[in-house]
Amino acid sequence: MTAADEQAPKIVDVPIGLAASGMRREFDSLGTVEVPADRYWGAQTQRSLEHFNIGNDRMPKEVYHAYGYVKKAAAVVNTRAGRLAAWKGELIQRVCDEVISGALDEEFPLYVFQTGSGTQSNMNVNEVISNRCIQLAGGTLGSQEPVHPNDHVNMGQSSNDTFPTAMHIAAYTMATEKTIPALRRLRDATERHQKRWADVVKIGRTHLEDAVPLTVGQEWSGYTGALDDAIAEVEHATRGLLKLAMGGTAVGTGLNAPSGFGEEVAAEIASMTGAPFATAANKFTAQGTLDAMVRAHGGLKAAAVTLFKIANDLRWLGSGPRTGIHELIFPSNEPGSSIMPGKVNPTQAEAMLMVAIQVIASDVAVTMGGAEGNFELNAFRPVLINNYLHSALIMADMCDHFRRYMVEGAKLNEAKLTENIERSVMMVTALAPVIGYDKAAAISYYAIDHDLTLKQAALAKGVSEELFDKVVVPIALTRPGSADVPSGPGKA
Repeated sequence: MTAADEQAPKIVDVPIGLAASGMRREFDSLGTVEVPADRYWGAQTQRSLEHFNIGNDRMPKEVYHAYGYVKKAAAVVNTRAGRLAAWKGELIQRVCDEVISGALDEEFPLYVFQTGSGTQSNMNVNEVISNRCIQLAGGTLGSQEPVHPNDHVNMGQSSNDTFPTAMHIAAYTMATEKTIPALRRLRDATERHQKRWADVVKIGRTHLEDAVPLTVGQEWSGYTGALDDAIAEVEHATRGLLKLAMGGTAVGTGLNAPSGFGEEVAAEIASMTGAPFATAANKFTAQGTLDAMVRAHGGLKAAAVTLFKIANDLRWLGSGPRTGIHELIFPSNEPGSSIMPGKVNPTQAEAMLMVAIQVIASDVAVTMGGAEGNFELNAFRPVLINNYLHSALIMADMCDHFRRYMVEGAKLNEAKLTENIERSVMMVTALAPVIGYDKAAAISYYAIDHDLTLKQAALAKGVSEELFDKVVVPIALTRPGSADVPSGPGKA
């Protein structure tokens, strides 16, 4: 009897849930296992729960939602080719929609630290879909009839090609729907300040020491540009996740999968998700390595470096209020001390620094796991996808919090900026081309030693007031070539 000849049972509309107590007997190729009667999972899931109950790290739900697309797309292709009875294919697709929606999230309890191929999570999905289909078909849970977890739900598939496929879908979705948009929102917030403060002059700093002036807008343009570059890198690295391993089955040869299966499934996944997923050209690369995931997380790490720099700058620029730099004033979100009344701290910046540190640290785990691909399978998949999704999520959340609670409400302490300009010595740099480096240096040392303003020191050292006022114009110094400045040493 062919798949098309199979008699369809009456499908009943039963809500998700099992009104049962005690234990139910399930079986796999190793024998029978007792599982909780109120759960849809089967023997292999239960074995994993008992053998790998390690810590509190559970496989991210995003992986299972992605698996819903994998199993649904496979069911569509198998049904269309006549390998799977139409009613079975439709039933599997219906349950896959429940998986994708998160309605079955409680049925996916496995830990991150499990088999490195992800086989146990793949079978967790297969068993849950199978038993939910059996429930809807009026069958007996645990019987594996009329919808079998391996023969039907896993038809033409292996954990070795489905798990990396689900990894890519989950990671790409997280990056494009959460991380990249959050980075862009933060970038746009810095650009608004860049434009707002375009003509506000401040003293620059290099080596943590006073330097020549620039505008606050120019300083913030550095943050905007850095975020532009970071976003471009994340986007570039994320595009590598669009190539799917599906169709390679066990070792990349495609054994037990019909010709063109990977291409067809990838096309269905692309249609379902709206993302341009496609089959990987070389399945041996796609399954034997996790290089695309390593590069994708590398993009997040690079962005974390940028975010660290920006957050660190801002917390220092806002330090004070009396003994710090205090050029920026940030919103007072919460009291900063349990003992010091009135203290307010740059907590959003601190949280951003911690997130950046965590992402950078996670990249070590991802890099090491990626390097350990042995022969035709990388057996470190769960730790990679867990770290990637964690990094992408906390970066997205942190960018939005940092933007909303710190960046957008930032104000300038204009009195402090003016005071710094008036007391700056490094604007003597503008005089150097006119009076010579050595004379300019002598003026700066004199100003520092005698606690004078630059102008007072310059006049004391023989520079005319007319020349000083013409050359040392703070806003002009931020735009070289915009002022009519005399040139050549000895023109004082």
